[in-house]
Amino acid sequence: MADLLTRTPEPSLLVDSREAARLLCLCERSVWTLTKAGKLRAIRVGRSVRYSRQTLLDYIRRAEAGQ
Repeated sequence: MADLLTRTPEPSLLVDSREAARLLCLCERSVWTLTKAGKLRAIRVGRSVRYSRQTLLDYIRRAEAGQ
């Protein structure tokens, strides 16, 4: 699972909503919905919204555990 999120030689620590959606195999709208619902924590960098790779991994782990 970690390999999926760290495929590039030096992956960036933060990804945008499009990349987060790709990594989670969701549509971008679902990522925004999860963010608004508080299930996926986002980081604001100026006017941009970013997601840490660790946040995405944590979401996957919670989903696997059924939470």
